[in-house]
Amino acid sequence: MAHLQLADGVLNYQIDGPENAPVLVLSNSLGTDLGMWDTQIPLWSQHLRVLRYDTRGHGGSLVTEGPYSIEQLGRDVLALLDGLDIAKAHFVGLSMGGLIGQWLGINAGERLHSLTLCNTAAKIANDEVWNTRIDTVLKGGQQAMVDLRDASIARWFTPGFAQAQPAQAQRICQMLAQTSPQGYAGNCAAVRDADYREQLGRIQVPALIVAGTEDVVTTPEHGRFMQAGIAGAEYVDFPAAHLSNVEIGEAFSRRVLDFLLAH
Repeated sequence: MAHLQLADGVLNYQIDGPENAPVLVLSNSLGTDLGMWDTQIPLWSQHLRVLRYDTRGHGGSLVTEGPYSIEQLGRDVLALLDGLDIAKAHFVGLSMGGLIGQWLGINAGERLHSLTLCNTAAKIANDEVWNTRIDTVLKGGQQAMVDLRDASIARWFTPGFAQAQPAQAQRICQMLAQTSPQGYAGNCAAVRDADYREQLGRIQVPALIVAGTEDVVTTPEHGRFMQAGIAGAEYVDFPAAHLSNVEIGEAFSRRVLDFLLAH
């Protein structure tokens, strides 16, 4: 693990892979840390220099006063690239990480070789959902995060995966229980306020959309909407719920890697 100093704190990051390989940035879902990508690292780091980081408000990164915005989180990524002297990178983001990826594609496409948007949407849920969750975690503190962990297994994974791989499911969901309530609430506000439905056409880098057929949070229909809005975008779905990179690890890793190596 390493840290990059920002104006208001530090970003925690980790790099794996050959020093001279093209850079791949991975951006996490809400309530997780960079360990959510552990399944992908052995394969991807053979071909790419993989840069993972904890989003502001998560893991070992800074927790600042909310609300946050996706633009702010996107600018954190640009600061990370600048701080590590990386001119361009591939970007893979899942859920909230996919919103960050959309912002980058719309506003900083010159920094991207490609953009992979996984289990995400141009607009995720509605204000009521996010406002209720913000209120719950700010009032309930760390216990509310533990309660969220227990409720999230059914959203994040199919029942079959949760039963067959309980340790893996619990490992990921435990990240949520350990997330700062203040940081989580700040990020909920960022997701709440993000809406890129009218701006997808501004994304002009090669794009891959990944969906889970059992994902009730960001559905295949959401994925198809993004594919239709981004010129030339590819689309693939897997028999998985919200965290397809964990649930269908090998198939996900190989399909995304094929796309990355083609661009």
